[in-house]
Amino acid sequence: MDVWTLYVLLGIGAGLLSGMLGVGGGQVVVPGLLYIFHHKGLAPAVAVHMALGTSLATIVITSISSAISHHRRGSVSWDLVRRLAPGIVIGAVIGGLMSGLFPARVLRISFGVFLLILAVQMAFSLRPSPQRVLPGVLGTTTTASLIGWTSAIVGVGGGSMVVPFLAWCNVNMKSAVGTASACGAPLALAGMIGFVVAGWGQADLPAHSVGYIYWPAWLGISICSLAFTPLGALMSHRLPVDTLKRVFSVFLAIAGIRILL
Repeated sequence: MDVWTLYVLLGIGAGLLSGMLGVGGGQVVVPGLLYIFHHKGLAPAVAVHMALGTSLATIVITSISSAISHHRRGSVSWDLVRRLAPGIVIGAVIGGLMSGLFPARVLRISFGVFLLILAVQMAFSLRPSPQRVLPGVLGTTTTASLIGWTSAIVGVGGGSMVVPFLAWCNVNMKSAVGTASACGAPLALAGMIGFVVAGWGQADLPAHSVGYIYWPAWLGISICSLAFTPLGALMSHRLPVDTLKRVFSVFLAIAGIRILL
């Protein structure tokens, strides 16, 4: 299959998932880019880092489109975004800068295990105490920083952790999805900058790269994700909450298993 056709398919998948589940689509983009980079003959030492960094770059665009679509439907809590964003950005910058310190195998396995843990949490709908609410400033900032750091390390937009965290704090599922989408853009931008710096001057990078960002893949995926994100957002408001959770957990499990294999 032509590489640009694969970029289109990844963009469509990322757009639908971003709009429907509040994730940036990295759970689809990273495995897809790993497959593409492998067949393009990229050095294994940089292929995983390129997939993660490029994924974050596409998530900047996808998350902005998703946030706009959810905002129009009134499902973004901007107060929650303001509380989460500072910690998320700090954690994402640190995670992106640290990405070069980890071997590719460690990053890949970490990503797969991370997705499976989240899948279990969502599949079993672990119910929080009815009195549970978002923690104070210190607790929220610390949690957000960990989300930002982990998301940058594994190349995702953070929605796969922000959504369960907000749901655990008794935030309405649709509002959690919309809020997570709005948090994705600053997280991805901060993480992307970290991957640019970490990959600057590295050997074996392909042409048209800046640090660990491969711009042809970014262009092809971003254009298509922009077109399909609004459709995903529409679907999220038509589906029942329990269905959203089931879709989310199955999607995470499949992505995690494929990454590990």
